Amino acid sequence: MQQEQLKTIIETLLLSAAAPLSVQQIKSIMQSGEHEVSDADIKAAMTSLMAECESRGIELRRLASGYQYQTRESYLSWVRCLWQDKPPRYSRALLETLAIIAYRQPVTRADIEGVRGVAVSASTFRILEERGWIKKQGYKESPGRPALYGTSKDFLDYFGLASLRELPALPSSEEVKNQHPTFHFSEQEE
Repeated sequence: MQQEQLKTIIETLLLSAAAPLSVQQIKSIMQSGEHEVSDADIKAAMTSLMAECESRGIELRRLASGYQYQTRESYLSWVRCLWQDKPPRYSRALLETLAIIAYRQPVTRADIEGVRGVAVSASTFRILEERGWIKKQGYKESPGRPALYGTSKDFLDYFGLASLRELPALPSSEEVKNQHPTFHFSEQEE
């Protein structure tokens, strides 16, 4: 199969797929159509497709579970005008819980509550699990054997990450202190 034909087929698959496609998924589809292609051929086609998108409003991104075409971030403000539904809004508690899981995984519910300083509601975990952003990764070897939670590939895909190493670095405690200065009030004598 010629490289240009392979690129066209892969582009068509990626544009038609509801979720990211891995090299192995593409290879399997190609073999079911009786075309023998190697991983190297597919990766070369992907690299070429990525280069072709350099000056376009879309980009081919490698995510945790495969490759997917996405709107280039600099054009999102125009694309958002197409959607009449507002994106879901998540509570601060839910986002804090998700951040703790992402940065400290695997963690137990008690670990999360220890960091947040308040109890985590069951509905927060339910929403995160329904979205497919977190999953149980086992159980801690301690009394009661609490569940250990971690993020999933769906989490990485949703946030446009190929791996957890792409998460932004956490600020140091000194940076946090400088961003949120504490105020000291003294009592005034009258």
